[in-house]
Amino acid sequence: MHLLQKFIESVNKENLFQPNDTLLLAVSGGVDSVVLSELCKMAGFNFVIAHCNFQLRGEESDRDETFVSNLAEKYNVPLVVKKFDTEKYASEKKVSIQVAARELRYEWFSQLIDKNYEGSEDATGSPLPAAHWIVTAHHANDNMETLLMNFFKGTGIQGLRGILPKQGEIVRPLLFIKKEELLEFAKENGLPWVEDSSNSSDKYTRNYFRNQLIPSLQKVFPQVEDNLINGIDRYREIELLYNQSIDAHKKKLVEQKGTDVHIPVLKLLKSAPLPTILYEITREYGFTAGQADEVIKLLNSDSGKFILSASHRILKNRKWLIISPIDTAVAANIPVEEGDRDIPFSNGKLTFKKLPAAGEPLVNDSSIAFLDADQIQFPLLLRKWKRGDYFYPLGMVKKKKLSRFFIDRKLSLDEKENIWVLETDKKILWVIGQRIDDRFKITSRTQNVLKISVS
Repeated sequence: MHLLQKFIESVNKENLFQPNDTLLLAVSGGVDSVVLSELCKMAGFNFVIAHCNFQLRGEESDRDETFVSNLAEKYNVPLVVKKFDTEKYASEKKVSIQVAARELRYEWFSQLIDKNYEGSEDATGSPLPAAHWIVTAHHANDNMETLLMNFFKGTGIQGLRGILPKQGEIVRPLLFIKKEELLEFAKENGLPWVEDSSNSSDKYTRNYFRNQLIPSLQKVFPQVEDNLINGIDRYREIELLYNQSIDAHKKKLVEQKGTDVHIPVLKLLKSAPLPTILYEITREYGFTAGQADEVIKLLNSDSGKFILSASHRILKNRKWLIISPIDTAVAANIPVEEGDRDIPFSNGKLTFKKLPAAGEPLVNDSSIAFLDADQIQFPLLLRKWKRGDYFYPLGMVKKKKLSRFFIDRKLSLDEKENIWVLETDKKILWVIGQRIDDRFKITSRTQNVLKISVS
């Protein structure tokens, strides 16, 4: 079958784009992107050529830019070029040159297809036509290399299925074609291209896989490339089944309550395979596969134990795991059951202790609250304060809004934003670190005291 026909069939099979869509072709000048341009022209697709000059190879980078400019002129299509100070970006962001180039490239491409992006002009200063898709020339060999790199780095099913033909605004219509087929097509059709001298260097991981590892594997397994390509198709199907199963487990286990996620411990313990299910539930909150064992230990730990990711906390609270955001403007709701001793939250930790009225002398310390335990109804609720909250400050018989109380206390905006309250039966019993509610104070009739300290 002619390559053009296979190309069009692949576009239709994967539903990559519609025939009348305008495509933004990422063209480096190498054989892959040159063949992509030729196929799009032969197929009658509308396209714009975009070229990145990363200024990493001196005169060679400028040569590539000139070549791509001539290519756009040959096809009579708009050209847009961007020069990047890649080394400076890599240094500032503390990333490798490869990562820097990838981030710069795709950020720019995304801007170009953004209909609201100002400055979308081609190399002649004419407005660019509105492009619908970013089209790259990734091919089957790129996909093999990606699969192997992900495998050796350690990955799940998502890494083994390699590069997707369509991902967001990016489409890759050449993933079914091997490099040798692209070279053969270019030679048969007299297509010139430029070679990137850095491709022959093994200092980059991908080049090592391309130039050393895969050729070595072919000596032992001659069909390794075909086997890897077929494997990628199977892994894509396996991933679909895997995700369907994970979604079914999530529906049974995950209960969304405001900004928090509640997971019943007993039901979770009956789920199998437990480490995988736990990881898939928690990874979207920043927890790594390596933390799965820590989460499993939480299941049999005491209430109050917790672990953290960069953005969330998983707290063991009696029969529940509670996943809550940390350091956000959104108030988290943390239930406190009778008998809980330590409750962590973003400002620190609350420690609860019940004792007889004569069991411990009362001290005047804003970090400690002494309350009449018999006036308190569990569960308590620990949360950030919100507009409209009020309480009866100790020593007062009239209620006062917290916003007014904070003004009287001359609290700064930052201090107010970090105030938490503890409530019982929808009544605030302590503005933590500030003052208790008069209705829950210790009196001569108090028999049991609840001591709460914040650290």
